Amino acid sequence: MSESSAGESAVKAPREPRPFVFWLLASVVVPLVGLIAKIRISGEKLQPSGAYVLAPNHYSEVDPLIVAVAVWRLGRPPRFMAKESLFRVPVLGWALRSTGMVPVARSSSSASAKQTLSASETLVEHGRGVIVYPEGTLTRDPDMWPMRGKTGAVRLALEADIPLIPMAHWGTQAIMPRYGKLRLWPPRRPVMVRVGKPVDLSEFRGRPLTNSLLIEATTHLMNAVTALLEELRDEKAPAERWDPAVHGQKETGRLDS
Repeated sequence: MSESSAGESAVKAPREPRPFVFWLLASVVVPLVGLIAKIRISGEKLQPSGAYVLAPNHYSEVDPLIVAVAVWRLGRPPRFMAKESLFRVPVLGWALRSTGMVPVARSSSSASAKQTLSASETLVEHGRGVIVYPEGTLTRDPDMWPMRGKTGAVRLALEADIPLIPMAHWGTQAIMPRYGKLRLWPPRRPVMVRVGKPVDLSEFRGRPLTNSLLIEATTHLMNAVTALLEELRDEKAPAERWDPAVHGQKETGRLDS
């Protein structure tokens, strides 16, 4: 297992081309994130080319910036799943399309499934990676452990037959607490990022993607993400994963106190 500063994690191998728009955005975002966070990356390297799904934990609104910079410094363009409505917004839609972000439908399960299949084909065709938050929103767990996952990341990986890579990070809550305000002082707070080995989905591949199969495979994914976070936090997660439905909580949007 390797560990390096986020700025020292280059792998000398052919890499996926990173479009000009990515370089333009990175020239602004990377230095700004560097002012508020000192990112340390450990664990596995991202493959230098080829399609994959990266699944990180999620507990702060600033997480996407940290994950994006970490993925960029690992040598791959950071692409996220984004609401399809955002692609219709002037300028923003152009930027999303230009950087190869993946639209996701929320109108119906059938529309979402069709779009997932289309997205998986595009990822394979262009050898792209995509970042999908399996929890779908900020965790509802009081201690910020990963909660019950949704099946989108697993479905995408199985549809495309591509690696599903777990990731965990810890430290962003000191920069921006869950549903809190951004804290700019002191600068360069430490954030640890760990990349795991691809989740073994061999027992699920080649089988009909039923809901029960997707839920079981998602449990494997969330176990892997939680194990990485346990290593970063040096403590054990609760034996039972937090389920918002059991606690009468809504699963999307802001969590009310």
